[in-house]
Amino acid sequence: MKADMGKLVIAVVLDLLDFTFGRIPGFELVVDIALGVAAVALWGWPGLIAFWEIADPTGQVDAVVPTMTLIALSQMGKRKKQRPQA
Repeated sequence: MKADMGKLVIAVVLDLLDFTFGRIPGFELVVDIALGVAAVALWGWPGLIAFWEIADPTGQVDAVVPTMTLIALSQMGKRKKQRPQA
């Protein structure tokens, strides 16, 4: 559980960086690619979802959707369901 919480904290920090530095014109594509790679490193195949941000050339949707945090929460919920109940 601590590992999942750590990944959630990392995801929130990366989303905050995306909301700030990821909004700089010309730099947003680099940030989106780096975050996609980080998401795959953290969660494996489900992290590929983070690459959808590259499809938005305006960066407007990316500014309001915390993709990394949503992936983290979905994976935490999935793992919680897989744990045996005491």
